[in-house]
Amino acid sequence: MKWKNIHKEMKKVQVELSQKSKSFLENLRVYLFSSGKKSDEIEEIIEELESHLIEAEQHGKPIEKIIGKSPKAYMEMVSNEMAIDFRTWFQYIVIIIFGAFSFSIFQDILAGTLSYSILEIIGHIAITGIFTFLIFLVFKYISSNDFSNMIQVVILSLIGLVPVGLFFGLHFLNKSVETPIIEFGQTGSLTIAAITLLLIIGISLWAKTGILIAIVTLLTLPEYLLGKTTLIQETQLILSTIISFGGIGLYLFISSILTKDR
Repeated sequence: MKWKNIHKEMKKVQVELSQKSKSFLENLRVYLFSSGKKSDEIEEIIEELESHLIEAEQHGKPIEKIIGKSPKAYMEMVSNEMAIDFRTWFQYIVIIIFGAFSFSIFQDILAGTLSYSILEIIGHIAITGIFTFLIFLVFKYISSNDFSNMIQVVILSLIGLVPVGLFFGLHFLNKSVETPIIEFGQTGSLTIAAITLLLIIGISLWAKTGILIAIVTLLTLPEYLLGKTTLIQETQLILSTIISFGGIGLYLFISSILTKDR
């Protein structure tokens, strides 16, 4: 492992890929990941292609000599030659659905005991599943097309509005349609909260990132703590929103810097 890292560092010193080649490799990685391919196989493909691009650039050849005139067609060709990793996809979907539920669980447990209607439970699972499918689809679409950063932000922002609208609709539908309500009581609520906390910690250790812990904390604690103050409700809402999303943005910014420095 040590010699492999040394080799990579020597390669970086000897040859610096053009920005065009770097962008294509990153887009290819996102495209293959969004297509449900195995991470190990993706990295093997990226490393092999990187070697070909380095060799081509050393001889003054353009990237088109390796991937052809259509980057999208090349990505599709590579993707079609790789098997879909259904097991990993299932794991990601379960993690995303569980992560979405954990926000509601901790917000509700701080407000009192847990109780959900059957419609709420089914609705949360369905909406999270739809959003997960859409986000993978959008990442795949963006990575295979030459969009500016502004266009990418607009597309992702529009997709981000989808679950907001669906949850808003679910909220009113739940008020209009009566379905059986599951009451967990104090003991059941505390047990579910404890299990959820342990699973969040386990998922974070497995994924080697604290982003889930950070997001859950920032989305639940500020609102709860501000609710204990004498501030008016409007002020509490504004402050909790600023602290929550500002904190998440700061966390992602710091994580991005630390990742680049590795």
